[in-house]
Amino acid sequence: MRIVILEDDRDQADLLVAWLEEAGHQCAVYGDGNAFIRAYNQDSYDIVLLDWMVPNLSGLEVLKHLRSHLDNIVPVVFITQRDAEEDIVKALEAGADDYMTKPVRHRETMARVNSIARRMGFGDDNTSENYDFPPYKLDTKLRHVSVNDDLVEMTQKEYELTLFLFKNLGRVISRGHLLEMVWGTSSKLNTRTVDTHISRLRTKLKIEAQDNWQLTSVYRHGYRLEQI
Repeated sequence: MRIVILEDDRDQADLLVAWLEEAGHQCAVYGDGNAFIRAYNQDSYDIVLLDWMVPNLSGLEVLKHLRSHLDNIVPVVFITQRDAEEDIVKALEAGADDYMTKPVRHRETMARVNSIARRMGFGDDNTSENYDFPPYKLDTKLRHVSVNDDLVEMTQKEYELTLFLFKNLGRVISRGHLLEMVWGTSSKLNTRTVDTHISRLRTKLKIEAQDNWQLTSVYRHGYRLEQI
């Protein structure tokens, strides 16, 4: 997964990155709230880890901005020294999914991240779970996609891109995010691979023929698959 961390304590940030990268995740770190907001305007992530007390915008202000203007779906976990009950309540009511107080422990932190990953559907590609979003059906065991029960012929990457979009239904996903998670390629590469595959999916999934589905381009950012 792609995980973004807001943390101004370099030692704490390095520790989190070491744990997460050891588990195979990609990480980005920002030391102040404004830098975080600027980065999120250009990219997308699977999980957000927020410290509360950071320069410029606090973690709570960042969370409120994230939920109001950028992404109301991405899971957010606070990792902070603030342990008062009223702070925990404020964060959860503002849209945080979890709250941890420092000092954090390795196994507990990874267990919470893994729990969120399971809820998001990461790591289930080899299960027999089916996704049913009429008229679309995805079988993760057979790696099949169908439209109105008609099997769609897809390449491996087309299937993986389709699955990732459905797992992130309603979210704007950046091209860099898609390149890293579907192709395993650096998000810094300038390529039209994603655009070409999205165009193919629009045709193969018959998006334009559906009254309540859209696969739209978001200017200077990426793509969003959504029901309308």
